[in-house]
Amino acid sequence: MLRLCIALGIFVASTLAGSACHQHDSLTVRTKTGSVHGTVDSKFPNVRQFLGIPFAEPPLGDRRFAPPERVSPWSSTLEATSLPLSCPQTHSNQSSSIYTQDVLEFSILGLNYTAPFTEDCLTLSIWAPTTATDAATKPFPVLIFITGGGFTGGGMNIPYQIPTQWVARTPDHIVVTLNYRVNIFGFPGSRGLDADKLNLGLLDQRLAVEWVAANIAAFGGDPEHMILWGQSAGAASIASYAYAYPEEPLVAGFIQDSGTQSVLGTAKAEDRGSSFSIVAEGVGCAGLSAAPADELMCMRNASAEKINAFIEQYGVAGTQPSLEFQPRIDEKLVFSNWTTGAVEGRVAKLPLILGTNNHEGVFNSPYDPSDPKQVAAFNATLKSTFLCPAVATAGLRSSVDLPTYRYRYAGNFTNISPTTWLGAYHSSELPMLFGTHPNFRGDSTPDEYALSAKMQDLYVAFARDGVTGLEAQGWPRYDNSSGQGLIQQFGLDGQITQLQTADWLERTC
Repeated sequence: MLRLCIALGIFVASTLAGSACHQHDSLTVRTKTGSVHGTVDSKFPNVRQFLGIPFAEPPLGDRRFAPPERVSPWSSTLEATSLPLSCPQTHSNQSSSIYTQDVLEFSILGLNYTAPFTEDCLTLSIWAPTTATDAATKPFPVLIFITGGGFTGGGMNIPYQIPTQWVARTPDHIVVTLNYRVNIFGFPGSRGLDADKLNLGLLDQRLAVEWVAANIAAFGGDPEHMILWGQSAGAASIASYAYAYPEEPLVAGFIQDSGTQSVLGTAKAEDRGSSFSIVAEGVGCAGLSAAPADELMCMRNASAEKINAFIEQYGVAGTQPSLEFQPRIDEKLVFSNWTTGAVEGRVAKLPLILGTNNHEGVFNSPYDPSDPKQVAAFNATLKSTFLCPAVATAGLRSSVDLPTYRYRYAGNFTNISPTTWLGAYHSSELPMLFGTHPNFRGDSTPDEYALSAKMQDLYVAFARDGVTGLEAQGWPRYDNSSGQGLIQQFGLDGQITQLQTADWLERTC
């Protein structure tokens, strides 16, 4: 009977709500907060998807602009069968960029304008093989992904960042992605809040990791072999996480794609207030900036849609001063001196994969597709925001004996980079890792498929076997004490090669 229920569960579980099978099929999982019922896409029958599981109480009312609270247990089975809406954020095609003109699939729902959102957004999704583990089978390693978006955007439902195809290709691991609060809702900067309650989005991420650690075994995952992985702002979040939770990281390692502490910035808690008050004035909370507690209360009662609309209109109009809702130094999650923290051992002693792309800065250069020279400005952004901070981070970690494995991504595939000057731009490695590279603008080349598979396998090997898994596949630990540190280079002519820190681009740092 159990075997029959599993077979039925894979294909028709959505029609069995309330039946005995629904309670026992492989798509119904009992977690510590309640049962969840997932789904299977008929195109990928070997992947179970559990979509939109809450890990925190809805941040509504008095919970808006407040640290997240653990979700209360639920009694009925939760239908986790569709990707949830993202947290409030804005995205406008009024200012041209490669993400609104050339490649839209890094945006929510693939739109170049603000997608539907909900403030009740603190959820995560799990992609797991349909073959559940048992006593005779090793549980699956887990990769927990934190999306980027400059701390002003991001979420689960991004076409290029949905891992179904990856898990389908190698059904021997689990991928988790999560929503966290961004923009004013995640980093409000209100003077009505205590200084240690400003980085709400980072607290959301931690609570999500705690939920996964407590519950992933029910999905066949191994809580002892979890990797926390992020890109851009997600990578910077992980840089913060390693310092914030040095004694209890809950994971076995980290991956930072295109982001270090530098992306967190240097905004100070004591300098907060101005951007929050501008929005408050704009949504009907006028005249309260001198009474921060009253201003905060008024903003908690304003509609999320009105707040979001004001922020979007303010940005599109180019009004000054610009609004800044970013992580702020609080010495608990974001620190003023990362170097001292590392030297004094106040950082998780775990291995790290740290990477950058060769054309990161293209996204932040003046956009003019008719003039290939528009990418001339990319070097400054690449070096100041991505490459050189990665070099510094790797050097610091090496000096305190923290295992680090570096890569540079150099892929330039026409279905991901539709104009040649885009090259290996910021985020372009993600379709290779998620396996979504053939989904848009034509099928991929054999070299592209092969490179994608190799990159995926390296990340899974890291999750399964840590540094042993990487080194067994020829990825050496980064040690630049001799000035010849080795770096994996992904994608140059579709291949994987090694380069040294004597490389010309490295030397610019």
